[in-house]
Amino acid sequence: MLSERDPEIAAALAGEEEKQRSIINLIASENYVSRDILALTGSVFTNKYAEGYPHERCYGGCRFVDDVEAIAIERAVKLFSAEHANVQPHAGSQANMAVYFAVLRPGDKIMAMGLRSGGHLTHGRAVNFSGMLYSVAHYNVNRETEQLDYDEIQEMALRERPQMIICGSSAYSRTIDFARFARIADSVNALLLADIAHIGGLVAAGIHPSPVPHAEFVSGTTHKTLRGPRGAFVLCQDSFAERLDSAVFPGLQGGPLMHVIAAKAICFREAMEPAFRVYQQQIVRNASALASALAARGYRIVSKGTDNHMFLVDLRPQGLTGQEAQETLERIGIIANRNAIPFDPLSPTVASGIRFGTPALTTRGMREKEMENIAEWIDDALSCRADDKRIRALADEVRRFARDYPVFPEDAAALLG
Repeated sequence: MLSERDPEIAAALAGEEEKQRSIINLIASENYVSRDILALTGSVFTNKYAEGYPHERCYGGCRFVDDVEAIAIERAVKLFSAEHANVQPHAGSQANMAVYFAVLRPGDKIMAMGLRSGGHLTHGRAVNFSGMLYSVAHYNVNRETEQLDYDEIQEMALRERPQMIICGSSAYSRTIDFARFARIADSVNALLLADIAHIGGLVAAGIHPSPVPHAEFVSGTTHKTLRGPRGAFVLCQDSFAERLDSAVFPGLQGGPLMHVIAAKAICFREAMEPAFRVYQQQIVRNASALASALAARGYRIVSKGTDNHMFLVDLRPQGLTGQEAQETLERIGIIANRNAIPFDPLSPTVASGIRFGTPALTTRGMREKEMENIAEWIDDALSCRADDKRIRALADEVRRFARDYPVFPEDAAALLG
């Protein structure tokens, strides 16, 4: 038994299992996978080295992993109605890096959403490889609406003349107009990369418009709304397929993680099932319900609401930082992350806001009525954060509540109807 062979790791594993059953997870980028996906990530495919691509490997003995990767590619293409897919990137950062390396040279200009408006580190942040290697122009949301202003983005594109425009975000709660971004990119002869790391499940289910008809490249992760293993993929037009594949291998990565690719194949299949669309619809309804419930309690919701799986709360009216709120909520078993809000005066490590997302709790079968309970606990905890006795009582309530909801999606499916 693991507890006898390595008690320290066994204790950490048992603690994590218990924690996941006993907390309310509002991290927008986390989810719970099915038993099939969990099994594949711990399968014998982890033993196989397979540099290269199906039927073009640098190693022998790849018959079955060739089958697995070919199936994953076929399913990704079908799921997103794409021309070509690469399923080898280990993470979203590598997926974006592969796109850059496929078609850009160091010093080329990229134009992307700024971090404080909801963009990602790999969209040109100075501390990231993307900001180190490329010239970067960041667009931001409108200061009044806190939403994308496509006219302003068009003006910036005409002024900056980037080689690539990136759309997509890690903390933007509104629908993205990919068709409009494509017209902007075309107007300056730029390539378009749509980063759907967060909204991939919504796109796959037809809940959010797809960028595939409009962008030369689409990058995504499998572990957020897609509810798959930790990993990533890139979709592209056929004319870029060879350059993209060469950028991933041998350009960036060596041996692909075949156990994860097998799990990605399962993830793509699960996303084609009718129940997955029901699940994605409920994610959006839950996010809207939670945002409304918090707004009714006096919290300012950035951009006044959400169209997808997440939203930001500006905590300045409560006299709180995002870090303080994150730490307080964790004390009662509600897990979320501090996040910069548009034009945030504080550093991202402290932040004026907090980000809430509903994919994980929706997987467990929670619906709108549960959002009211969660909003009440959030408000209660933040309002009485100095009252240790009340915090302990809230933690007990949350724990009892959470343990009534299963963490495996197949067990919770009936709760979503």
